[in-house]
Amino acid sequence: MKKLLSCLLFLVLAGPNAFADEGMWLLMYLKKLNEADMKSKGMKITADDIYNVNNSSLKDAVVNFGGFCTGEIISKEGLILTNHHCGYDAIAEHSTVEHDYLTNGFWAYDKSQEIPCEGLYVKFMVRMEDVTTKINAAAEGLTDMAREGAIKTKMNELKKSAIEGTRYEAEVKPFFEGNEYYLFVYEVFNDVRLVGAPPSAIGKFGGDTDNWMWPRHTGDFSMFRVYANAENQGAPYSKDNVPYKPKHSLPLSIKGIRENDFAMILGYPGSTDRFLASYGVKTATDIEQPERVKVRQVRLETMKADMDKSDEIRIKYASEYAQISNYWKYFIGQSRGLKRLKVYERKQEEEKKFTEWVNADQKRKETYGNALGTVAEASADLEKMAIPTVYFSEAIFPMENHTLYFNFFALWKTLEVKADKATVEALVAAITPKVDEYFKNHNKETDMKLYGELLTLYYDNMPKEYHPKELTDAHKSNKGDLRLFAKKYYDKSVLVDPVKLKAFLAKPDYKTFQKDAGFNMLIGFFTVYQEKIAPVAEPAEAKLKQGMKLYIDGLRKMNAPKAY
Repeated sequence: MKKLLSCLLFLVLAGPNAFADEGMWLLMYLKKLNEADMKSKGMKITADDIYNVNNSSLKDAVVNFGGFCTGEIISKEGLILTNHHCGYDAIAEHSTVEHDYLTNGFWAYDKSQEIPCEGLYVKFMVRMEDVTTKINAAAEGLTDMAREGAIKTKMNELKKSAIEGTRYEAEVKPFFEGNEYYLFVYEVFNDVRLVGAPPSAIGKFGGDTDNWMWPRHTGDFSMFRVYANAENQGAPYSKDNVPYKPKHSLPLSIKGIRENDFAMILGYPGSTDRFLASYGVKTATDIEQPERVKVRQVRLETMKADMDKSDEIRIKYASEYAQISNYWKYFIGQSRGLKRLKVYERKQEEEKKFTEWVNADQKRKETYGNALGTVAEASADLEKMAIPTVYFSEAIFPMENHTLYFNFFALWKTLEVKADKATVEALVAAITPKVDEYFKNHNKETDMKLYGELLTLYYDNMPKEYHPKELTDAHKSNKGDLRLFAKKYYDKSVLVDPVKLKAFLAKPDYKTFQKDAGFNMLIGFFTVYQEKIAPVAEPAEAKLKQGMKLYIDGLRKMNAPKAY
């Protein structure tokens, strides 16, 4: 799922042929930019009813659910309504063959039956603030890495001062390609419990076929409850916690809707690439997204073959499969949509108009004359790295055993320098719960097949210059059959066997890491990334950021007084 913009935004819909008003709006500017227009379209409440720092408002009934979704408080006792796919991981986590909540659904008939969901949290927005002037002042006169360092330092300073003496959390987010910065303050609740979920026949009706489509026929909902301590504050799970009493909850209506009714959507959306230049659109449709689809297709087919054979395996991989599938379908549809709507051509036309606007004024030429050229140069470098970047992000880094090995890096380096026993023991204590969680949700045979398929896919699709020596050697020693290498490795390695790994962690040694073919393969991949990809991609990303910041700043001035 796309990373959430961790802030409340909304869009407005009205009329039978409704269109979103420029996509997303910041709540603190509703009164200034949107209220009059919203009222003209039928809104009966005020901007203060939606966002108010000093009094309860709709913002107090809409939560950031787990950092990846939106939820709504619909009762005076902290009941949360969210999507089925948002609750899917928690539902799968508590499902077993004997109690298959994914397939059959789950309902708590009283609060004692509600299931605590470890690691799940909700965040309520307390307030937001425009800190652009403060950020810019800290970075004034600086360029490149020095500027980025100053911005990061100032962001951390602003976050710290915003929550000093409180129980809140804060973050600062850039908007409009770094032309504006906003501070968001949240109250966090870590005791969230599963209340109800429909069976998959309702909650996941249509599956991938129905996903990202309109109209969609899925009963895509699940229900949770947020709990608080005796002071109605966020707290870790405790049997003594009580249902949270919200500042505001959404009233439910059964009156139904009528044509031309006003509607708006309030929530925590995913990040947007709406300002992407034509070069980025071309790379996405022609190179990046087709390759992402190809890799995800292999992962899905490999998982599905084993999931269909066993309910136990199906439940173990259900959440991961759904996450991979979600954007597999998205990438297919987005590529088609971008081409069908001729977005590349429209972006080119917009850039042509921008260039004409810039060249019509000497001062504008001095300020924005190099913006699109910088974007074009950076995009060309990033296009060279598009396929390697996709294969590392979609095949190598998410590989099942690699997600386990990432937890061992600190231990590996500590053993290499022969650190003291207490340091090693502390690292092992931190690793052990993650190891237990891994084997709870993984099947050795399925992971082995995924390993073999993804190594093969990488070898066949990536130029030889991106092949680590360990991959080349494995291919050669197994007569070109990396699936055979994977089988041999999973039969032998200590790191992929729960019993052997537990014994190793009881008495860890550096030599085991040195001899492990799969662990060294991952180190080889990291070396390739650091030596061949990062040196091109990272400066290009920085250059693109610099160019896009200028371009979007100019674009907004060119289109003034349009509100963005």
